[in-house]
Amino acid sequence: MNTHTNILVVGSGGREHAIAKALSKNPQTRIFSVMNRMNPGITELAYKVLIASETDPERVKMFCLEHQILFACIGPEAPLETGVVDALTEAGVRCVGPTKLAARIETDKSFCRNLMKKYNIPGLPEYHIFHSATDAEKFLKTTIKEYAIKPSGLTGGKGVRIMGEHLTHEDACRYVHELKGDVVIEERLIGEEFTLQAFVDGNHLVPMPLVQDHKRAFEGDVGPNTGGMGSYTLPDHRFPFVTEEDYYKAFAIMKQTVVSLAAEGTPYVGILYGQFMNTAQGPMVIEFNARFGDPEAMNVLSLLTSDFSTLVQAITAGTLDKAEVQFAKKATVCKYLVPEGYPDNPVSGGKLTPGPDNKALCYYASVVRDGEYLVTQSSRTMAFVGIGDTLEEAEKIAEEAASAVQGPVRHRSDIGTREVLDKRISHMKEIR
Repeated sequence: MNTHTNILVVGSGGREHAIAKALSKNPQTRIFSVMNRMNPGITELAYKVLIASETDPERVKMFCLEHQILFACIGPEAPLETGVVDALTEAGVRCVGPTKLAARIETDKSFCRNLMKKYNIPGLPEYHIFHSATDAEKFLKTTIKEYAIKPSGLTGGKGVRIMGEHLTHEDACRYVHELKGDVVIEERLIGEEFTLQAFVDGNHLVPMPLVQDHKRAFEGDVGPNTGGMGSYTLPDHRFPFVTEEDYYKAFAIMKQTVVSLAAEGTPYVGILYGQFMNTAQGPMVIEFNARFGDPEAMNVLSLLTSDFSTLVQAITAGTLDKAEVQFAKKATVCKYLVPEGYPDNPVSGGKLTPGPDNKALCYYASVVRDGEYLVTQSSRTMAFVGIGDTLEEAEKIAEEAASAVQGPVRHRSDIGTREVLDKRISHMKEIR
């Protein structure tokens, strides 16, 4: 008699390696994987792997039917946008991930802002939606205010440009013509960013530790935006620059968003990621994501002490309110190694030699194994997560591991340092 629970992980990055690692802690869980290229970390954990397009609903569905897979965790946003969850649900597979329509909270920024406006959800910045670049440019020429310029669709975290940071006024007028589809122009928010992720079963939300990601490519928060260079959490799962009131306001915004999606006839099941800017007036919504963040998943899943396989079943059964969800009261620091030239001109094919074993957890991302070497691809390569009783201890573990890798990669050594945290605290004191 088969006593295993078959769970599919869709995706091939560091986030998906963290998901697979969390699932693997339950010996009764049998992990299956659909990924577009071989992730060496996931491959080691998986019972069966299919190398195929992650965005092909029929192919993913047939794999599940062939192997009697009962549950699926969808890692990236692209499969959500193509309706993989819809196809799997139709086949009787219960998914941690929203349907195509519910996932619009991430995949369509215009939908997200209009939903917030319709249901009077707090934290909504001033925004304008344009269906042509010409109209967007005309609007920008009527104002001297600084805005965030966003493509309405998916950008992998790299399409947003901020006036006053990335763009001059003239640059912004040109940039809107480079974007495809609708353009969303939003109020530029000043403050400190934080990420609140939650497990969602359609009705109930259970929050995870707060995380702060570092999007900018280079130390000191300069350079172009990336998918995320690293992130950290603190032992109390909060931040000194986010008050109790700020925290509960942010969580209330996420709850209202889930209620609103249900009212629209598109119940939300999966992971809801709220990216907030903590301003002088409190938390404002930068964006929602319809899945775990990458790298934020590596921080929170590394701390999860509850059985993730059981949580998958609770999320998909609508019984999350009865589930035990516990995270270790530790600090984490995640540092991503990226190829030389990343993000604008990443050099692939670089051979890497990991350093000696240390306490850091290693999650593989855009890297393949070639004999004794790991070989870089065109995106973020691998991440090291340090866990400690203090931020300093966690940062030291992550930094030792990241700096010991030999080969054509780099990382931000300032992520998770006390100096960076103190800057965040000082900045919030200044604006409040």
